[in-house]
Order: sequence, then C-alpha cells, then structure tokens
Amino acid sequence: MWWTYALLSAVFAALTAVLAKVGIKGVSSDLATAIRTVVILVVAWGIVFVRDNPSDIFTLQPRTWLFLGLSGLATGLSWLCYFRALQLGKVSQVAPVDKLSVALAIVLSVVFLGETLTLKVALGAALIIGGTLVLIL
Repeated sequence: MWWTYALLSAVFAALTAVLAKVGIKGVSSDLATAIRTVVILVVAWGIVFVRDNPSDIFTLQPRTWLFLGLSGLATGLSWLCYFRALQLGKVSQVAPVDKLSVALAIVLSVVFLGETLTLKVALGAALIIGGTLVLIL
C-alpha cells in the first residue's frame, strides 16, 4: 500500500507547484509560505483529532521531539526556498531541481542510516540527476 500513498504524494506535490506559482503572484514568497503552513497545520491537526489520539503527544520521547523538530525546521527552510524559487523561475525548471531531493535522500540514507546502495538504486539516482540536468539546461 505504500506505493499508493507515494503516488498520491507525487500528484499532490505536482499540484503544489502549479497552484503555488499562481498563488504567489504579487505576494511575498515568505508570506505565501506562512499561509500555506497555517493551512497544513489546520489540516494535520484536524486529522490527528479525528483519526488518532491527540493525548499521545505527551508520551513522545525527547529524541522523537528533537528529530521531528529538526525535520520540521528542514521542511520550513525547504518551503521558503521553494516558494522563492517558484517566484523567480519556471515551474518546469524549479520542480525538477526540487526533485533532486530524491537523489540527495538516497545518499543521506546510505551515509547516515546505513541503508544499502544497490546498483538499481544508484542507477535510479543517476537517472534522476541526469533528467534534472536535461530539463534545466
């Protein structure tokens, strides 16, 4: 089932780029990111209250807080940069460069998480990098 969610993620990410490009016209990219973040915050907490047990927040370990917090910081910085890039460039160029995160995540997962780099994964990352270069040059 993971691939269904991954595919939906890709569809929503594509919509994000197009909708954001339209939405940021005449607006500060920082303000646009802040508005987007509030919407995400409301939706995410709404899902927690409907589907999960929100009191579980009190049982989280400090390590969990630390790494989720760092992940949130990285996400926020990514969004700020992404919206600014969309404001300055074309979606057809910004989106592929943003997807270099896939190749970077593969490298980071090997270095920091000890995941195995197979020939198939390395080739896929190389193709992503090559495809990105074709699209932006």
